[in-house]
Amino acid sequence: MIADVKKSAEQKMQKSLEALKADLGKVRTGRAHAGILDHVTVDYYGSPTPISQVAGVSLLDARTISVSPWEKKMAGAIEKAIRDSDLGLNPSTVGDLIRVPMPALTEERRKDLIKVVKSEAENARVAIRNIRRDANSSLKDLLKDKAISEDDERRAQDDVQKLTDRFIAEVEKALQAKEADLMAI
Repeated sequence: MIADVKKSAEQKMQKSLEALKADLGKVRTGRAHAGILDHVTVDYYGSPTPISQVAGVSLLDARTISVSPWEKKMAGAIEKAIRDSDLGLNPSTVGDLIRVPMPALTEERRKDLIKVVKSEAENARVAIRNIRRDANSSLKDLLKDKAISEDDERRAQDDVQKLTDRFIAEVEKALQAKEADLMAI
């Protein structure tokens, strides 16, 4: 029973950490990466479809993403979708290849993005602490139902706390890496 509570808490904390890393991956730095276009959708025969499902997305160099539509007539729609997204990108079409240059970030924009990143990290910390709270209340319920002893409950709470500390340290590590990435010129 205690093992189930700990395992469940660990899995949920791992999911929170993965969600944070995915959210941090969407924050644009000065360098190009193909994942930045993941949430941009294009109108494909009347239904909104992610760009990755209608075109090949790859990197030409450190500051340029290339998008190769699988259907030539989709090039205009893809270019428009990228331009209309909230990413501040200005694509250009060369033949049937769309080039998306990544503009350099200003100092002010970098600081704004760091605020966004810190907020995402704080949300992840709160989620991990909520998981800890839920796990501890589950342990208290087990104690109340006399399914476990007080000593077992205390040891299990200590283990859950160690788990929480480990995942919060991972959040801090991800946050510091992203901040360093944003401040690199």
